[in-house]
Amino acid sequence: MILALTAILALQDTSRITEAQSVLSALVESYGVSGMEAPVRATVQRLLPKWVRTETDTAGNLWVRTGQGDGPVVIIAHLDEIGFRVDTINADGTLGLRNRGGFILSLFEAKPALIHTDRADIPGIFLPRDTGFTRRTPPPLRVSVGATSRAGAESLGVRLGQTITMPKQYVRLAGTRATGRSFDDRMGCAALILALRSLDRSKLRHPVVFIFSTREEIGLEGAEAAARQLGTSTRRVHAIDTFVSADSPLELPNFAVAPIGAGAVARALDNSSVTPPAYVDSLAALARARGVALQTGTTNGGNDGSTFTQFGVVDVAMGWPLRYSHSPAEVVDLKDLLSLADMVRAVAEDW
Repeated sequence: MILALTAILALQDTSRITEAQSVLSALVESYGVSGMEAPVRATVQRLLPKWVRTETDTAGNLWVRTGQGDGPVVIIAHLDEIGFRVDTINADGTLGLRNRGGFILSLFEAKPALIHTDRADIPGIFLPRDTGFTRRTPPPLRVSVGATSRAGAESLGVRLGQTITMPKQYVRLAGTRATGRSFDDRMGCAALILALRSLDRSKLRHPVVFIFSTREEIGLEGAEAAARQLGTSTRRVHAIDTFVSADSPLELPNFAVAPIGAGAVARALDNSSVTPPAYVDSLAALARARGVALQTGTTNGGNDGSTFTQFGVVDVAMGWPLRYSHSPAEVVDLKDLLSLADMVRAVAEDW
């Protein structure tokens, strides 16, 4: 009997991991630099359960409303990823860039690039610096599409304002680990989708609004628009975003420690908001009652929920541990995604 039960539980875990991977991989392999999130928004809509009815506001945020009554709980994750925008087309055909989000530019030097257009992506390369003696003050990053003049680049379809990223692919590693780029915040979006797929709407004691927000990486702009629309009516907000973990070999383990594979993280404090300790304790109690792995920690960065606090709304942020954040080789654990999805469902149904 015990062996049979163990086998059933193992099959359930395998099934959940498979589902989580199918959702996450589709999101990761969709491109959507801040301000150009439409492809990711379309992927989210395709992955949502059939009962869901979505709406898109003027900021491009995707909304899912469920439950009855007043005073909604808001659960928000962002659609966008870091990248660049074509800021200039130089006389020699190279492209000058403007950052769309913050990261270490040297990670992109000499790597392949994609210029995203309305029709097809244009391949290119992020040019390396001319000398190795500029380590402290590297020159501005540029992209080459193989053209030698401004007219040549334009003939390929390059235009000012187009977005640029690096090609990416979701890759499964050993066990439940995976690597890729833009897990921030595709893990958060995946958690919302998985929670909506398993949500028991009969248990909701108040309305819940799930928001997939835009332009987080360049200043929480989509969340700001949503917060102003909802105003003081919001009961509380749960921002679902990366916990930038110190779980990597070269970092000191004295800040932002949350090992990957050990569960979701209550993001108790960051640069944009502080969760009152009583709410952190309540979140931890809810995780224990549900049997969900939950860590607690403090980290850098901001989160979408902080835009709601100006209206007196408490931001109870949650995250998932990420190794090598905002790099081309981020590492996650699918067990953390399941833990986070379970916590999103729990705060919707039971809190």
